[in-house]
Amino acid sequence: MNVVIIGSGNVATVLAKLIKHAGHTITEIISRDITHASTLAGEVNAIAKNDITQISTDADMYIMAVADSAIATIAEKLNINKGIVVHTSGAVPMQVLSASGSGYGVLYPLQSLRKENNFIPEIPLLIAGNDETVVGTIRNFAKSLSANVSVAGNQERLQLHIAAVIVSNFTNHLYTLTADYCAAEKINFGLLLPLIQEVANRLSYSQPAQMQTGPAIRNDNSTIEKHLAVLATYPALAGLYAQLTKSIQTYYAK
Repeated sequence: MNVVIIGSGNVATVLAKLIKHAGHTITEIISRDITHASTLAGEVNAIAKNDITQISTDADMYIMAVADSAIATIAEKLNINKGIVVHTSGAVPMQVLSASGSGYGVLYPLQSLRKENNFIPEIPLLIAGNDETVVGTIRNFAKSLSANVSVAGNQERLQLHIAAVIVSNFTNHLYTLTADYCAAEKINFGLLLPLIQEVANRLSYSQPAQMQTGPAIRNDNSTIEKHLAVLATYPALAGLYAQLTKSIQTYYAK
C-alpha cells in the first residue's frame, strides 16, 4: 500500500518504521514541524511537508497520528475520496473523521511507543471502519503490521484505553515517585528491576488477584505504620501508599 502519515511524534515514528519494514511505501510525512517531518521522512524514504492542504490524494491509507485534540480539525481539512483515513487514538470516536472522505476508521496501537527506542515491541492493533469493506481493508493492512488485530467499537476502545492508562501510565508514575525516593535516600532503584519484571511476568500465567502479596493483604498494620512513618517526608508517595493499601484491604475483605 501507499501510505501517508500525518504526524511525526512517537506513534507516527514507530508506525512509520513498522509500515516500511512490512513492505509498504510511505509517500509523505506531514507535520507542523518541518524539521521533525524531514527527519522521519529521511528514515522511511518519504517526502516531508508541513502544509496539510498540500497532501496528496492518491494514497491508499492516510494515518493520522496526532494529538486527540487535533484530529477533528485536521479531518475537516481533508478531502480524500480514493484512500482510507484512520486515526490512532484510543479515546476519540471514529465518526470525527466523517468529514475527511468516504472511507475512514481507526488503527489504534494498544502499546506504549517511544520513537527513540530501537526495539519495536509487540503491538496489538484495534481497528474499526465506517463499513465492512473499509474494515476489511484496514484489517488486511493491520495484519501486515501485527499478529494481534481486533475489531473494536468506540466504547470498547475507550474502555481499553482507560485500562491501558491505569496499567501503563499510572504504574510508571509509581516508578517515577519510587525512583525519586530512592535517589533522595541514596538507595539503588536498579535493585528493584528484577522484582518489577517478575511481577509483570506473572500476569502471563495467572490472574493478578491471585498474585497479590505484601503487608496490605496480610493486614500487617505494624509494617504499614513503619512504612508510612518513613514516608512522612514524601507526601505524594505516602498518600498513594495509604490509598492503595486501603484499596487492597477493601478488595480482599470481600
